[in-house]
Amino acid sequence: GDRDGNPFVTASVTREASQIAADHVLRGLERALERIGRTLTLASDDTPPSAEVTALWESFAAAEPALAAELATRSPDEPHRRVLLILARRVAATRRGDDSAQAYARPEELLEDLRAVQASLADAGAKRHAFGGVQHLIWQVETYGFHLTELEVRQHSQVHAKALAELEAGEAVSAQTEEVLEVFRAIADIQRDRGLRAAGRYVVSFTQAASDLANVHRLAHYALGDDAPVLDVVPLFETFADLQAAPGILEEAVTFPKFRERMAATGNRLEVMLGYSDSSKDVGPVAANLALYEAQEKIARWARESGIELTLFHGRGGALGRGGGPANSAILAQPPHSVDGRFKLTEQGEVIFARYGEPAIAMRHIDQVAAATLLASSPTEEERTSRAAARYAEVASIMDAASRERFFSLVKAEGFAPWFATVTPMEEIGLLALGSRPARRGLSVESLEDLRAIPWVFAWTQARINLAGWFGLGTALDAVGDEELLVEAYREWPLLRTMIDNVAMSLAKTDERIARQYLALGDRDDLAQLVLDELATTRRWVIRLTGGEGLLENKPVLQRAVQLRSPYVDALSLLQLRALRALRSAAEDPTGSGADAEQQRLLLLSVSGVAAGLQNTG
Repeated sequence: GDRDGNPFVTASVTREASQIAADHVLRGLERALERIGRTLTLASDDTPPSAEVTALWESFAAAEPALAAELATRSPDEPHRRVLLILARRVAATRRGDDSAQAYARPEELLEDLRAVQASLADAGAKRHAFGGVQHLIWQVETYGFHLTELEVRQHSQVHAKALAELEAGEAVSAQTEEVLEVFRAIADIQRDRGLRAAGRYVVSFTQAASDLANVHRLAHYALGDDAPVLDVVPLFETFADLQAAPGILEEAVTFPKFRERMAATGNRLEVMLGYSDSSKDVGPVAANLALYEAQEKIARWARESGIELTLFHGRGGALGRGGGPANSAILAQPPHSVDGRFKLTEQGEVIFARYGEPAIAMRHIDQVAAATLLASSPTEEERTSRAAARYAEVASIMDAASRERFFSLVKAEGFAPWFATVTPMEEIGLLALGSRPARRGLSVESLEDLRAIPWVFAWTQARINLAGWFGLGTALDAVGDEELLVEAYREWPLLRTMIDNVAMSLAKTDERIARQYLALGDRDDLAQLVLDELATTRRWVIRLTGGEGLLENKPVLQRAVQLRSPYVDALSLLQLRALRALRSAAEDPTGSGADAEQQRLLLLSVSGVAAGLQNTG
């Protein structure tokens, strides 16, 4: 569903993805109905069927007499078993897309039938069967419907603006605009076949004005007129400026008729997505974290005053520069009323395998997130967070200004962008067969403006510098200067504590010896020294605030895990450096011999290996 910047995600791809998911869940439901149906060997004398279950059987027998006769022969006096096996046949017809009365039009029809079976069993005294296997079936249909997983379409606001400009000019539309319209037709078809939950949310990347949200409904009308799909339009605020403007944009957006209509139908619910990557690339990790907190606080206050049930959707990545780190501590650091029992976030890259690859770890992670969501919504926790934010507001202001100035002194230095591409494998990362979209939005490496945040973070990680996760924090803490006050703030202020702990983890995975070798690939000693100076300052302050003589001494298990992995990652980093130097030399060779395929393969293998070893990279 996410097509922002990826030309390969088309309307046909979205249709196919939905079809694959639907086929998967319908096959699963069909097998589950048959399996549980075969266990319901309950005779009608002891477990008489209800009138509703009898009506289900009679209706099916009238429509499919041959199949009904076969089932009656196999299960002559087991009405509940026969009906569940009927439901399995109806789900199979739904999966095949049969144009018959036996196919279900929507999952609610199957739920109604299952609840009728459950009530019949319970009334007849077979409560173990009613609230055992049949209940599991009901939960599965309630959870997965006929769609398995909801597709959330995402597109850039500028693509919408360009398409509308063409349509309103009344001229022949481009292929891109036709594709934009076709996406709405695909959503409508998916909703018709699999229900509203299958594809109803439409995320607008780089939402910068309320009109960006209204444009979605206008385009849907251009595509299908009055048959436009039902859409929950979700703004995505990504840059620092957009985060600051978010409350005003939302206040205007909810006055639009289409927004009001949809919110009225959903109990005044609204979803707002926050981007962690681009804001960090804009102003640095410290200022971005503070801006995200402030934006959430203002949005939550506005929603509460307006009687809106708000869900904040956190667009986090695995890397610290993209909002990564332990999810439970991040939840507990959220502003008051920004959670209220609802927390939604993206999980991506190697984080999915790390958190969900092993069932026991997956369950523990979900338990931790659920517990943190409940705890963060408690009055005691909200009061503590609010009190700490107010008490350390001046500290936050000083850190914001100082960290931003330090960050700009690096990224706005003349020639920074080509230097960054030289001292990291940024260009080479684009050759990897991974990622949801191209590394850049089409411009050259002379500009960071169009460089996507994911390769920005990933490239610094590969160079063992991890700059996107910590740069500017040391200077920010230096600007405050009062160590006693900062130690107290670290203890009492969840936002600062989470920030410091995450940076400690990031710095523990940084290797200055290897980082110096990457920085030596460039010809800007001034920029290299700026990075190393900030690294030393940040490391010094983090150790002072967390206690001990080294990084992560307050988290010995994590410290040991990093220490165990580091030697293996170091070897991969040195191999990567060797391959990188060889490829760069070949590119500069006047004889034009070109890059060595083996060296390129070595480089790409090392990139994957370093990412897997360091974790928190994507």
